[in-house]
Formats: sequence, C-alpha cells, structure tokens
Amino acid sequence: MNIYKRGETYWCKFRIDNKLYQYSCKTKDKPAASEIAAAIYADTIRDRFNIPIKNKAVYNFKEVFTEYTKQRKEKIRERTASNHFLPILSNKEIINITPIDIKNYQFQRKLEIINLEKNIGKRESEINFRSVNYEIAILRNFFNYCIEKEIIDKNPASGIKKLNELSRLKTLSNEDIDKLIAGATNKLTKDLITFLIYTGCRKGEALNLKWDDVDLQNDVIAIKGTKTKFDRYIPISKPLKALLVSIQKNQDSLYIFERNGTKLTDFKHSFHTACRKAGLKDLRIHDLRHVFASKMVMNGTSLYITGELLGHRTTQMTKRYSHLVPDTLKKAVDDVWGKKK
Repeated sequence: MNIYKRGETYWCKFRIDNKLYQYSCKTKDKPAASEIAAAIYADTIRDRFNIPIKNKAVYNFKEVFTEYTKQRKEKIRERTASNHFLPILSNKEIINITPIDIKNYQFQRKLEIINLEKNIGKRESEINFRSVNYEIAILRNFFNYCIEKEIIDKNPASGIKKLNELSRLKTLSNEDIDKLIAGATNKLTKDLITFLIYTGCRKGEALNLKWDDVDLQNDVIAIKGTKTKFDRYIPISKPLKALLVSIQKNQDSLYIFERNGTKLTDFKHSFHTACRKAGLKDLRIHDLRHVFASKMVMNGTSLYITGELLGHRTTQMTKRYSHLVPDTLKKAVDDVWGKKK
C-alpha cells in the first residue's frame, strides 16, 4: 500500500494479483487518508475474491447517544456541549461517521469561536478552544461506548489533535481572599470557600468528605475516591483545624458539609453571590484550587510537594505553576554558580 500526494489531495495505490489499483482518498489529511486507503483496500479485496460483507445493524447516532447519556446520568455541562454536535450528527448512521466528519466538525466549531465578538482581532494562539476540546472528548468517549457495544470497530474521534487551550491559573491576593469569604451570605458557603483555599481540594472531594476521613488528633485528612483513583493525605494546618473544630461543634452529621442533615451537592449559586459582593469577576470554584497551589509555590514549596498535595498524577500538571517561583529558581542557580568568579 502506497499513499502519496497528487496536488493537495492524497491518493493510494496497491497491487492485487499483479494488477495495479489507484484511488483518490479525497482528503488533504494524511492520517485520514491512511484510514480511507485501508478501507478502499479491504473493499477491493472483498470485491476481487467475492468475500461477503458481514451485515451489521444500522444504529442512528441520536438514538444511541440518548441511551448513552441516560446510562451515565448526563451532567448539565455535557448536555450543553452536546447541543453543538447533535444537530450535525443526529441523523447519521454511526457506522458511517468517519474521522473526516469529526475533523470537519472541529474545524467548523473552531471558526465559530474565532468569529465570536470577544475574539475578533486576536491571534489564534490568544484564543481558548477548551469548549471544542471538551466536545471532542465527549464524542471520543461515546464512540468507545459504541465499540464496547460492537456497533463500530474503530473510534472516528481518536487521534484528533487538541486545539489551543489557554492556561487558567487564577490566584487571589490575601485582600481578595478576605473579600470573597466576607461576601458569602451564609456560614456554610464561608466554610466551604475557606476549606477549599486551605486544602486545594476539588469541589467534589470537599462535598463528599466525611468526618471519618478527618483525623483531628493526628492532623491529617484522607481524600478518598479521587478523580485520579488514588487516595491522598492532606496535613491539617492550624487555621484549617480551627475551621474544622468550629464546624464539628455545630453539627452531628456523617458529612462535613451538609444542610439540615443532608449532604450538600453544590454551592455554585451562593459562590457566585460571594464573588459579586467581593467585586471578583470570572472566578470559578475550581480556581480556589489554583489559589492554594499558587500560595504554596510562591511561599517556597517545591513543585513536587505541591503536586502531591493536589493529587496530581504527573509532574507536568504541576509545572504550570513554575512561573511563580522565579526567585526560587534563581536562588538554586546562585547556590551552585554564585560563588564562582
């Protein structure tokens, strides 16, 4: 099998019983051309030797995707993201969806975001395409589900390269932190904001935390069932201990963060109220995790230890904070070379 370019389009050629076959792959994308060429070769072999094609049931994208989301208890964010690709893919048969279809979708969504009013005049490197990457990730997971159900053999969304994502590393000054906590209209929200800043926990980790996971005698919190599937332990600082003791005095519950004996499931609305009262724009709950990490790193904590506290699986994730430690890096170099003349 040989794949080559003719003009801007890829072609393939191969021999079967010394007979030469040449076909246009009708694409400018080489990885896609490779898949198309393999399909053409397989079809040619079947036709040449009269091999019957195994019949597969026809599955409509929308029907299977609806079943898939019901099984997974689809989140609001996923539903919003799927609203972009459903109008395009809904009526397609899953078996006929190709990598080219997914790439075309990605390209169209990219153009839509580039043409948003807030992005006009910006270079592509200055535009965040995180939402498009999230949509492709949903499709990739869905097609993996289809493979498990033996609806398709290959995932058409695999190998699709991510678009540019601007790093979102929000941090807050001590003054802003005080304003945010003061802006909370109830004690539960104040306690949650304070806890997340002191621990760097993810929102879900905090809301699922039980008193059985907190050891106030040895000053350690066990974070179990995390996003990365690995348990981790967070030392309890003095202000964090004071916070936990104050919460414990006022309740008798299984979970730390609860309302009227029921575990809290979210506090997005009250958090946004606190942000508005504090005059802080474009701040998300997850940004409090970055606040914790930034404070640790800027205070001289190594990236390795910071990553351990955050529960990062790889050091690459923690390297995002390396720009916050120029003085620490300079000191490391000066310690080795500073005395040389």
